Amino acid sequence: MKNILYLVLFCSTINAISQNSKINIGDKQNKKLAYIDAIKTYEKIVKKGFVNAEICEKIADAYYYNANYKIAAEWYQKAFAFDTEINPEYYYRYAITLKSSNQIEESQKYMLKYISLVPEQNRAQILKNEKRYIENIELNANRFELRTLAINSPNSDFGGSLFKDQLVFSSSRESKNIYKRTHTWTGLPFTTLFSGTINSDGLVAEPKKFAKSLDSKYNESTPVFTKDGKTVYFTRNNYLKGEKKQNKEGSVLLKIYRAQLNEKQEWDNIIELPFNSDDFQVAHPALSPDEKTLYFASDRPGSIGKSDIYKVEIKPDGNFGEPENLGKSINTEGRETFPFISESGILYFASDGRPGLGGLDVFQVDLNKIDKRNSILNIGAPVNGSMDDFSFCINETTNQGFFTSNRDGGTGNDDIYGFIQTKPIVYPCEQQLAGTVLDIHTKEILPGSDVSLFSKDHQLISSQVSDQKGEFNFGYVDCGTGFYIRASKTDYTTDEKEVQIPNYTGETKSVLEIEKSQIPIVPGTDLSKVFHIKEIYFDLDKYNIRKDAAIELAKILEVLIEYPTMKIAINSHTDSRQTNAYNVILSNNRAKSTRKWLIKQGIAADRLIAKGFGETKLVNNCSDGVECTEEQHQANRRSEFIVISL
Repeated sequence: MKNILYLVLFCSTINAISQNSKINIGDKQNKKLAYIDAIKTYEKIVKKGFVNAEICEKIADAYYYNANYKIAAEWYQKAFAFDTEINPEYYYRYAITLKSSNQIEESQKYMLKYISLVPEQNRAQILKNEKRYIENIELNANRFELRTLAINSPNSDFGGSLFKDQLVFSSSRESKNIYKRTHTWTGLPFTTLFSGTINSDGLVAEPKKFAKSLDSKYNESTPVFTKDGKTVYFTRNNYLKGEKKQNKEGSVLLKIYRAQLNEKQEWDNIIELPFNSDDFQVAHPALSPDEKTLYFASDRPGSIGKSDIYKVEIKPDGNFGEPENLGKSINTEGRETFPFISESGILYFASDGRPGLGGLDVFQVDLNKIDKRNSILNIGAPVNGSMDDFSFCINETTNQGFFTSNRDGGTGNDDIYGFIQTKPIVYPCEQQLAGTVLDIHTKEILPGSDVSLFSKDHQLISSQVSDQKGEFNFGYVDCGTGFYIRASKTDYTTDEKEVQIPNYTGETKSVLEIEKSQIPIVPGTDLSKVFHIKEIYFDLDKYNIRKDAAIELAKILEVLIEYPTMKIAINSHTDSRQTNAYNVILSNNRAKSTRKWLIKQGIAADRLIAKGFGETKLVNNCSDGVECTEEQHQANRRSEFIVISL
């Protein structure tokens, strides 16, 4: 019995060691970005019962980064089934995979969970602020007529670049060697550059290999050419002059190379750019219209996300400056990649870190407006869909262009699609609502003021405290809407202002002015001005105290309670509409009604004098027969509470 037990334990231990060894192999393959091999290793472990949340996450990631979102979603779901703490990133990736299969509500649930876990992340803030992103994306739907191209192969074709009258793109349609070599990430042959002539309809002729001299036994992709056609920048694995270089984990990463056209019209003088490294990826070059700046994607140290877009100066002597990250205005904690710069200076790029329709979506931004929120726009369907869409390029003269997608119905893993842009992009209208709180007399800024935002029907929307500059910012609000903003502070009065948001994109700034509540009160002081009471409102032709009027009168009541010997005169005024006699009677009744309300609250009658002046004391020239605006008439309809004595 003991021998049998020992044998079972021994075999179990050997089996566990074997499985742990396989897990380590899988981890190494993952680090080397060899995802296809990693999937096989991990799945073998799972079939033998060795499974936990971490392994499920790794399998899911392997499918995620190969854009197989459907299977990735299944494995993320299995990871969530374990009662363990989940990295917030997996809530985000799971939401992306769900969106790709049009499970929008479920996707939103996990996206909101992600935002709640990491609210400080740039990507989370972007997603939180884009509450109406579907509506904004739909503004730009159907601006493109798509064309199916015959150049696609059963493998992978992507990354089109415009060169003279040709489309130059990457394809894994054939092995580069007698012995078939496949990329462990994709399981496909390594990519080679092909080209085909673009005809007037935007279709591409039968492609051929572009340039034998640029071809290596590894991947080449995403070229960009100077306007004179004499220089090309392109992406290749870390391989030059027969020498392969690896990082410390054994991966052959991507670098950008430059080649020039010689007198024989052959590409030679191939060099790698000086800001490459064996230790991080640099890929997908793009040129600015003046060709003085090179844009590219990289995961170099200092990147915000999985890959960021950078720019670097191309100096007149052909040397380069220091790469500069485009910052949080462009980059997120996700992937920003495949940049393209149009002739007018529009940067197109792919991202899965911004609100979109699927995995990678194509976005655009005018480089002259890069810091403005609404300048980064999803270009919409049908270019963008539920899967990955990327590598966008356009000829702005013909409005013809190309992009890559792994959407359903294609020929291979990735396919190139042509398009014609039929309408310009539409920018959604949004306003930023901000302002400052000041002392009404000294104009001194007032940090630490309580500021509240209310809807038009006085429902509280948001509250905050003004910063050290006395400023507040409620973020972006919809154009054409209206709000009330209220500011208050200890030992200060309260100010409320109505704000109407205009119907154009920009910023609405409001200044709220409050004053010290310890205001010297002397005979002749008008308490209505102290408390900003413009009018005690009554229903038309009536003089009973309304609920909203009672709120205003409560301010006067508190002063009379605080100063028990104070006597005041309640003066009521009307505008000039109606007859003078009518207005005198109406204003007298309203003044008396106000006095009666204060007496009912406990104020002695001998402290209150009430009188109506009708239209006899207008504050402007809006008398009988003079055409005035409603706002001018409003100024005359006022209530005064004049201190007679203390």
